[in-house]
Amino acid sequence: MLAALTVACTDRERLTFPLEGDHRGPITFIDQPGTGDTTVRAGPQMPLSGKTIDADGVDSIYIVVLGGHENFHPFAVARDTARFGVSISTSGLAGRTVLVLVFGTDQLGNRGDTAVRRVVVTP
Repeated sequence: MLAALTVACTDRERLTFPLEGDHRGPITFIDQPGTGDTTVRAGPQMPLSGKTIDADGVDSIYIVVLGGHENFHPFAVARDTARFGVSISTSGLAGRTVLVLVFGTDQLGNRGDTAVRRVVVTP
């Protein structure tokens, strides 16, 4: 009697294809307000603008306002350089500090570093 012995592999080699790109997220710059720490008067609105850049293509831009009134949905983008601009209300915030965070993700899903502005609101 002849018995056959079969051996099965526990791991299989699979074809994988690396994603192209630099494996880094987009670079975000805040142009306005122009410095890291800014003081503004309480009032109806403070402009926030800048740009996000990535050679792999910018997918989305996220703006987070801590200590303020606004919440923004992510901006969907489909190009390698994207400008953004929003207005942030400072009404009723006299004596408070607002932290603004902006970052982007690229078409490959990589998140970039966060650009930050600390805004002190005076009466």
